Amino acid sequence: MTEPKRKLIFLWTYAEWGGAQIYLLAVMKRAKELFDIVVILPRESMPDILNFLEKLDIRYEYIDACLDASPAPSIGDKLRRQWRRIHAEWTSFRYLMRYDLSTSILHIETAPWQSWILLTALSMRRAHVFVTMHNIMPRSSGWRELIWKIRMQFVSRLPRFHIFPSNQDTKDRLKGWVSDKFFDAMEVTYTAVNPDEIAEAVRSDLDVGETRLEHGLAAGKFLVLCVGQFIDRKGRWVFLDAAKQIVAEQNDVVFAWLTPKMPDETDQAKIEEYGLGDKFKLVLSSTVGSNRHDVLRFFRVADAFALVSFVEGLPISLLEAMALGLPSISTNINAIPEAIINDKTGILIEAGDSKALAESILKLKSDSDLRSRLAKTGMEFALTNFDERRVADIVIDSYKRSLSGK
Repeated sequence: MTEPKRKLIFLWTYAEWGGAQIYLLAVMKRAKELFDIVVILPRESMPDILNFLEKLDIRYEYIDACLDASPAPSIGDKLRRQWRRIHAEWTSFRYLMRYDLSTSILHIETAPWQSWILLTALSMRRAHVFVTMHNIMPRSSGWRELIWKIRMQFVSRLPRFHIFPSNQDTKDRLKGWVSDKFFDAMEVTYTAVNPDEIAEAVRSDLDVGETRLEHGLAAGKFLVLCVGQFIDRKGRWVFLDAAKQIVAEQNDVVFAWLTPKMPDETDQAKIEEYGLGDKFKLVLSSTVGSNRHDVLRFFRVADAFALVSFVEGLPISLLEAMALGLPSISTNINAIPEAIINDKTGILIEAGDSKALAESILKLKSDSDLRSRLAKTGMEFALTNFDERRVADIVIDSYKRSLSGK
């Protein structure tokens, strides 16, 4: 008689989706033959991520709680955001009580230095809890960082609690924030790409000119693409400032940003102030297609890729662009240099330097040999070093060891 599959529960409490969900989807693909998977997410979740789950035949359930990711400029806004976080954690905990957590795996998206009470409560229920950290805690005041460090030292000593750093930079920076034993046991499970999916996207038919026109992008011009949430930490205004500098000099360069969510009216008005007109286009990812293949294929409309973040782990969109053969520009921050080796696998610039971004774009545009070289070496490096199948196997092996008590 075959034993029933153990439960594998994924949980997050924010409506947006991004690289963190792509990372978890990669694990789900490999784990669904071994575990009974359920995803718990907010009722307000974007349709895109639900489509991705349905394509994988992954069951999902809703909770009536959602974090507020909007800026909190006032004390009142900060207090309301904290209350929503506490409410989301309490709601999540109560919802999870319907499962036998001692025989299940729980992989949650949360910040351990904030959610230490939730993690402690789950530990008291003998839960096997895994958290992936894509970057280190944000810089803050000395007293706040001291509190965070105390909390991290505490949670790192909880039984059956595990952290996966998704890049080496994050692991290195956790030194001293967690116990030495915990630090030594942490395994880096890189943000990564699936070579088979990349190959399929490359092989699939695509009329670049027609696809561009379909999404309001000029055909026959040098197109620079960014993919991700259109938010400050992704360097959105640096991207547009570089675009403005280039458009003022040249008429044959255009810019696009593929995003899961359109900005609000205030941000739309600020975009208009750059005076880019049809030289810049925001493209909603849901208009590209309903599955990951459609998104990956869309990358191919571009001639170059640029992601100029101020804060990142190792962004999946950058790895995907490299793997798909796009010469890529990014910033010298956090784990990005683990993928972009300047002038070898791509171009690195300093965060916030729109002039350097503009110069790098024009350099790629004018030098076809450089584009070809960076495209080739970037593709080889991404496919060789960031294979999501190997990463998922490391994660699943850790799940098994936790359940067996090793």
